[in-house]
Amino acid sequence: MSSNELQAQAQAQAWATQLQQALEAGDVQSATELFGDECYWRDLTALTWNLHTSEGKEDIAKMLLGIERGAWPRNIQVTSAADADGVIEAWFSFENDRMEGLGLFRLRENKCWTLLSTAQGLREFPEPAGPRRELGAEHGSSMSKENWLDRRIAQQQSLGITEQPYTLIIGGGQGGIGLAARLKRMGVPALVIDKHPRPGDQWRSRYHSLALHDPVWYDHMPYIEFPDHWPVFTPKDKMGDWLESYTKLMELDYWPLTEATSVRQDPESDGWIVEVQRDGVPLTLRPTQLVLATGMSGIPNIPQYPGTEQFTGEQNHSSTHPGGERYAGKNVVVIGANNSAHDICADLVQNGAHPTMVQRSSTHIVRSESLMKHVLGGLYSEEALAAGIDHNKADLIFASIPYKVLPEFHKPAFAQIREQDAEFYQSLENAGFDLDFGDDDSGLFLKYLRRGSGYYINIGASELVADGSIALAKGEVSHLTENAVVLADGTQLPADAVVYATGYGSMNGWAAKLISQEIADEVGKCWGLGSDTAKDPGPWQGELRNMWKPTKVKNLWFHGGNLHQSRHYSKYLGLQLKARFEGVPTPVYALAETHHRA
Repeated sequence: MSSNELQAQAQAQAWATQLQQALEAGDVQSATELFGDECYWRDLTALTWNLHTSEGKEDIAKMLLGIERGAWPRNIQVTSAADADGVIEAWFSFENDRMEGLGLFRLRENKCWTLLSTAQGLREFPEPAGPRRELGAEHGSSMSKENWLDRRIAQQQSLGITEQPYTLIIGGGQGGIGLAARLKRMGVPALVIDKHPRPGDQWRSRYHSLALHDPVWYDHMPYIEFPDHWPVFTPKDKMGDWLESYTKLMELDYWPLTEATSVRQDPESDGWIVEVQRDGVPLTLRPTQLVLATGMSGIPNIPQYPGTEQFTGEQNHSSTHPGGERYAGKNVVVIGANNSAHDICADLVQNGAHPTMVQRSSTHIVRSESLMKHVLGGLYSEEALAAGIDHNKADLIFASIPYKVLPEFHKPAFAQIREQDAEFYQSLENAGFDLDFGDDDSGLFLKYLRRGSGYYINIGASELVADGSIALAKGEVSHLTENAVVLADGTQLPADAVVYATGYGSMNGWAAKLISQEIADEVGKCWGLGSDTAKDPGPWQGELRNMWKPTKVKNLWFHGGNLHQSRHYSKYLGLQLKARFEGVPTPVYALAETHHRA
């Protein structure tokens, strides 16, 4: 350890000792005086049984006084520290009455600027990992006649039939599968249901050319990493096969060909009554906890333009687009200019179709290579691995930056991208494409967190827009005729088919469809930060609305996001569910208010 590192660690431990002494004395005022004028404490389940960020000394004091003393961190031990341009970054471990915790704090001028505290495990109920793994076989005279397969088959035949799952997860994509893996390892009876025939079919059923836009280092599932020869950008069918294999290896209870038809609250308990069709057979499930794991999206947005009934060609939402091969030689109008629209248009070009992209509002574009180099590379890359930052450590570093200050972290990176790729952006502007970098020039991730739309990570379609292979039209759609899409300015776009790349509603739309509009309204809008930017109305929330944490409706949860978010936050959602399963008290601090219904 260098002298600078030794000095940083000494400073960090001295600060941590002061914090611990103040907390041991019950002196909240002295504790908050250790924080700077601008300060943030982000807690992921460890103290608050919530995902909550306290902003400012007063808010931190309110949080500490609003939770039980037994939840305050103790035995705070700095494990490593470094000085980064005058800011000391320190990793620390801690515990409280319920949790084993891990965190990261940053000091500026010996005052805390940001502090992250995360739950890593319930002290009473540790996961069966490492030295706690099960033996797997019985030796000697007590050997059972049942082997592992016998017990597994018995479990599969009973769960959902003679024994009810504690947690029902509706949605068997990567989010539902990852959460089920967490719960399986934690010993929480959980069942995943999905309407597709096999795990991974959500990916296999998408358009032919689809591949992940995020790099492999960012996309690992919980517990099992992709092997180190895995491609940087995973093709859709390869991803589907991985999820199917993962489901089997993690021994998840997964019902394919199963669709929830209605859900209602159980009048005799805090649980749910869920009517399902399993391969055509009606069944009733009675879980205590219900998780809607439908990604970050709700029901597809399909605009109802005048004339849609008269249009004689095919009409599909991007989620059901069958692929470009069936449209060779045909005119296809794609309404929208975000990720799916670009991918679909590129697929159409490759298959000899003639796509026109209708851009209704400006779009943020970033080249995949630039995103990896300037934004993701420090945390998720081969270089990061070589520097000792695996995806678990990277997830915590990323989570340690409060959403309030995240724009200031990202603006310089995207300014550099904008300058470096000026020629690329100019070629798009020359083609008439409307560009933006977010409401405050903070780029892709803030657009994603605020509204979940309005961007494209370029893997080749932008060049097709620039050279005219993808025709570009701009403006709102007025109506459809028998064979054309007509824009508000009167422009007619000949069309043999229309693809609505128009995004999705809020996730609470699934609650409205399955349960009731009243329940959906009580939960309110999912996703977004309350940044008061386009499609993200205020007031400021400090965390993503209703994701991975308690909602206004007891025992109803929402889980999703990209692979990185699903992996990381499934841990905290899993711990919240595990605690409730074991009867551990879970007093939730600062349950978020509902401000918007959708």
